[in-house]
Amino acid sequence: MRDSSDEPTVHEGRAGIGRIEAFSDAVLAIILTVMVLDLRAPDEPGFPALWLLWPTFFAYGLSYAYVAIYWVNHHRLFSYARAVGGELLWSNIALLFTLSLLPFSTAYVGKHLLSPVAGAVYLVSLLSPSLAYYWLEKVICRTGEQSHSALTYYRATMRKCIAASAVYAAGAALSFVSPILALTIAGMVAISWILPWGPIDHFFLGAERE
Repeated sequence: MRDSSDEPTVHEGRAGIGRIEAFSDAVLAIILTVMVLDLRAPDEPGFPALWLLWPTFFAYGLSYAYVAIYWVNHHRLFSYARAVGGELLWSNIALLFTLSLLPFSTAYVGKHLLSPVAGAVYLVSLLSPSLAYYWLEKVICRTGEQSHSALTYYRATMRKCIAASAVYAAGAALSFVSPILALTIAGMVAISWILPWGPIDHFFLGAERE
């Protein structure tokens, strides 16, 4: 069996990295487009009819925030990428695949917000890209920029990613007790990623923080 460490690396420079980013941007744009198609106007006019759609809008808003979080962090992460190899390509494809399942879980939980199964499916759909992103970041950490700022970024975000994955896994189980609480926790994790670099990120640096 071939050792993955012996895999040849293609040194395409920023041009090759740019192609991966452009492809990823296109896929994420399609994911957002597919998600928004599930927002349909009610058959009846008036606020009561609109209010009945709040679970769908809630699910869409939360999923939109997560796709935006991945796009922002993907952009930041790839600013440290320096070489294109098979593992980088496949880990990125894995991330995009897991994110492509988000429109389905969003539509499902939007229609069955109080269902434990729908909540669990949605939390698992958040766990999958989190694990894929961790793999992608491990690859770039090994093959990308090794400056102090890059290493600080890798350490903080990888530890944060592990913590988020644990919360998603716990949330999937919690859905069978309280689906709303599980989704609320997912929303709080999203907020922790949206907030500017601050105490939360320094917490994941631990003793290594500046």
